[in-house]
Amino acid sequence: MEPEPSTKSVHVVGRYAVYDAIAAGGMATVHYGRLLGPVGFSRTVAIKRLHAQFARDPEFVSMFLDEARLAARIRHPNVVPTLDVVATEGELFLVMEYVPGESLARLVRTAAQLGQIVPPRIVMAIMCGVLRGLHAAHEATNERGEALGIVHRDVSPQNILVGIDGQARVLDFGVAKAAGRLQTTRDGQLKGKLAYMAPEQLRGKLVDRRTDIFSAATVLWEALTGRRLFRGDNEGAVITKILEGAVDPPSAAVPPEETDDATRAMLQAVDEITLKGLATRADDRYDTARAMAVALERVVPPAGVAEVSEWVEHFAKDVLVSRAQQVADIESISSVGPTSIQALRDADASDAALTTARESNPRLMPGRTSDASGARSGPVDLSTISVASQAQRTGGLPKQRLALWAMGAGACLVTGIIILAAAHSMHGDATAGAAATSASTPPTPQMPLITPLPPPTATVAAEAPPSASAAPVPAPPVKTWTPPIAHPPPRPAPPVAGPAPPPAHPTASCNPPFTYDAQGLKHFKPECL
Repeated sequence: MEPEPSTKSVHVVGRYAVYDAIAAGGMATVHYGRLLGPVGFSRTVAIKRLHAQFARDPEFVSMFLDEARLAARIRHPNVVPTLDVVATEGELFLVMEYVPGESLARLVRTAAQLGQIVPPRIVMAIMCGVLRGLHAAHEATNERGEALGIVHRDVSPQNILVGIDGQARVLDFGVAKAAGRLQTTRDGQLKGKLAYMAPEQLRGKLVDRRTDIFSAATVLWEALTGRRLFRGDNEGAVITKILEGAVDPPSAAVPPEETDDATRAMLQAVDEITLKGLATRADDRYDTARAMAVALERVVPPAGVAEVSEWVEHFAKDVLVSRAQQVADIESISSVGPTSIQALRDADASDAALTTARESNPRLMPGRTSDASGARSGPVDLSTISVASQAQRTGGLPKQRLALWAMGAGACLVTGIIILAAAHSMHGDATAGAAATSASTPPTPQMPLITPLPPPTATVAAEAPPSASAAPVPAPPVKTWTPPIAHPPPRPAPPVAGPAPPPAHPTASCNPPFTYDAQGLKHFKPECL
């Protein structure tokens, strides 16, 4: 069984968190991984990690890097894309897109254990996708548009992933041969799985795209029948069967009692195509993988992606549910916030100390902040945030302070108006008193006000007639101010009651013995003194 991933074991390399292995091979191990990007961005990926003993071998390192370079040039929905390659801290691994699904090898084996074969229409959908993905690899070019001549050389059910989205994808170009690759296969050294190799590959001759067609035809035969095509007690027996080319058609390998009439008719329809793909001579096979896919689609219509998806979920339900839970656990750890990501990076007690500080001081912010360069810093005390910084975050000053400032400005305005009115009233009273007490002193001209006040609305006591004895004059009543309605011309101030001297020469012209000027000031007549 494949090892189950665990969120308790994590190794952070660069910007990737590498979790426990989910599949292992002779050269590398595939892990769940998590991209820990900036500003909280993260993504689940599959990481193919080279074994430690091979990471020290320059030949294997070159082959591994070749896989990344070649796979990056293949862009097709039926090929698992390579996203990144990491060579740091003694680590060497490829980062690939994580595709929820199951390998074709497991799906076919599970169906066989249940005494079933894969429906031919499902097989057509899977294998046509595989053939089109291989064709994209065969047609890949470099940056100058020159053909790379990529040959997978390891097409097998283990390297075909059927996703829950209903799409089949080819993966693992680690043993591919291409023009200009950094390392070449040693003389006499076989690469790939023996039971799926083409005769020319076993003989050590030149391989091309038709080599992959032979391997794909082998996978097609096994998917249709649920049985191994080239079996033997040892490797020599397997090689002999491949070189002899004695192959039965798929319909002959499935007993009639195991199929219905419709299924048998579809098996017979693809017999000829399958045998042509399995021809011993490369010239007798299809020229391209796409040509073989077109031929299959003509005789048996492939199932739709929805039907393939339901079939995958039916035969791999338990595995898919378990993996989905593992992915959810990984994503919940690495995506809840900067603190969790930092914990994965640091792997120390810094975040434990931070948690203790937050529990002891509720004024600390619940998360971490970032400076202008994007670097994360520790918690921030809210009490140190200034009004200016609040205004920058909210787009202006706080509403409470604006309201207080408006109220204060209004109060100042009302107070100023009242003080101005009182000053005008006091100025008028002082002028009238000075006129009454300084009768013999020439009046001082008064500058008119810029905005004269209206005449007082209160009444003033009339002047008493002259008498021999002076009586005390009562104080004038308090004047009240009313808001100005207009700006009339200034009026003479009414006389203020006070002691009047007796006339020396009571004549007709001395009654009264004084006059008022334009400013309202009293002047005594000289002839009446």
